[in-house]
Amino acid sequence: MIDVLFFGVGLLALAAGIWRAVRARRTGAGAGLATSLIALGVALCLLADSAQAIESQLYPSLGRLLSNLATMVAAYGIEVTVAEIGGVAERRRRARLGALIVALVVLTASFFATRGLPTGVGLFDELYRSNPSLVVYIVVYTLYLGFAVADIAVVSAGAVRAGTGALRAGLGIMLVACVFAFAYLVGKIVDLISDLTAEHPVTKLCRGAFSTVRCTLAVGFPAVSVLLIVVGLTVPALPALGRAVRDARTRSVLRPLREHLASRYPDVVRLDDASGTGRERLLTMMSEINDGLLLSGVGPELSPNAAAQVLRSSAAAVPDEPAEPSGETAFAADVARLRAIAQAFRAEPTAGAANPAP
Repeated sequence: MIDVLFFGVGLLALAAGIWRAVRARRTGAGAGLATSLIALGVALCLLADSAQAIESQLYPSLGRLLSNLATMVAAYGIEVTVAEIGGVAERRRRARLGALIVALVVLTASFFATRGLPTGVGLFDELYRSNPSLVVYIVVYTLYLGFAVADIAVVSAGAVRAGTGALRAGLGIMLVACVFAFAYLVGKIVDLISDLTAEHPVTKLCRGAFSTVRCTLAVGFPAVSVLLIVVGLTVPALPALGRAVRDARTRSVLRPLREHLASRYPDVVRLDDASGTGRERLLTMMSEINDGLLLSGVGPELSPNAAAQVLRSSAAAVPDEPAEPSGETAFAADVARLRAIAQAFRAEPTAGAANPAP
């Protein structure tokens, strides 16, 4: 059950991170978000019991160290991403990076300074009293994540008031994720104190992610928190994804008309029509079509059916001056007009097609 939960949420985070990385490479923005999601996915996958059993063959409890390091990198990336969304990216940028580097170094040094680490699942309950280095390890890890989660919560709370729509929803989900993360960190501190004060501390195994209150805090809540973080960071991108899908469909509808006009008027073709984002390619295609329509004698005063008839018959008409586009409304109207002409052009010509009427 625990492996299914960790691998399931981890692979979801990895998939979202890879998608964001591909998008960041194309648009030049969002690399920090992609890194955060990939690091979260790696952390959960490395922390699964079956994965730790394999990793321990290389070095005892290595999976615990690697997953904790990945978790801290992910927390830093989320801090930076949320700060960019909130418009405070430059505030404490060096302090965040410096704290991450120090925490990574201390965690790694204290881990390898510990002797007698367990193989298999990296549970340290029995070792805290005899290994002060592990106390340093867990305290530094918990404090770093605590400060990072607090930073994320504060910035998200400030940005959610100014945000709208999907952005506000995503930041709201991030705040809920922070609550689960805080509960997990409180549980780790309580466990540490319990192990240090107990005369005979024993390793506490969890049969399920939510089998007990302790297991819920130590296993269930981290997975739920990561799941909410993935959702919260992905929701703001959904409107852009929907727009990209609509733009792709529009390009598909316009392509035959564009190819027809480009074959008749090669000069309208832009040399960089295949570069840029999907919206930029659509704008290039629309510009080419509009130029071709004007050269064909199709002005904005003609109906779509009449424009299609002119294109088929090669009849000339004196065009009026084209209207200058203004904002998203003009863009939407131009898209609708060109789609209508493209659809009419692809339709079978009807009787009287050689006598266009406005």
